[in-house]
Amino acid sequence: MREIKDMSILVTGGGSGIGEGCARWLCERGARVTISGRRADKVRAVAESIGPHCRAVVGDVTVAADREAMLAAAVEHGQGRLEGLVNNAGNMYRQAVTDYEEGFLKEAFSTNVIAPMLLSSLAVPYLEKTSGAILFMGSIHTRRAYPGATPYATTKAAVEGLARVMAAELGRRQVRVGCILPGAVNTEINVRAGLFTQEQSNARYDSLAKDHALGRIGTSQEIAEGVEYLLRAEWVTGVALEIDGGLGLGVSNF
Repeated sequence: MREIKDMSILVTGGGSGIGEGCARWLCERGARVTISGRRADKVRAVAESIGPHCRAVVGDVTVAADREAMLAAAVEHGQGRLEGLVNNAGNMYRQAVTDYEEGFLKEAFSTNVIAPMLLSSLAVPYLEKTSGAILFMGSIHTRRAYPGATPYATTKAAVEGLARVMAAELGRRQVRVGCILPGAVNTEINVRAGLFTQEQSNARYDSLAKDHALGRIGTSQEIAEGVEYLLRAEWVTGVALEIDGGLGLGVSNF
């Protein structure tokens, strides 16, 4: 496996949750991580708390100029290199089947699918030079069906599928592609989407513990462990790695 030390990695959506957890985990192991996010106070505070191995760039992945800027910053922070792109930025989108709104659905796909596709395309020339990897953040929503979540689940099914096709296309360039499918991890995503208060969100995550075969929800560090593996594993591509505590198994025995 490749060494993680000194690896140059861009993590989008790094100001909180799984993105922050990935940045901390990778920097602790010596990687040079650039995190991006729309909320300047969040990404800068995370980078400052991690230390010099982490650099913050304020930007929105749905904006072309911002995508170019965050990629350029990552290459600069990586001393001219880029070995990994972790497409973590995204948002939760819920809507009943009978209430679909075209603008809402377009926004969901723009944020969760199209933006990471375009950023990945920009990153390929750099990753080709380093035999690097592109990772997408999928979801266990493609394994468990939750009513009301079709917009979100569909975007996550899309990135899981595109990771496989992208892996097939980029294999000849020695660029690996993978997808992480997290189970329940307590992040800001539902609160940020305006679906719950923080207290309601915490209660919802607590209620999901029993649905995991291992009897608890996960942590951002546990997702980061899988991210590190796919960044380092030189003969693994096109996979959807389930890191879900057994949520996808469909049991409820606690």
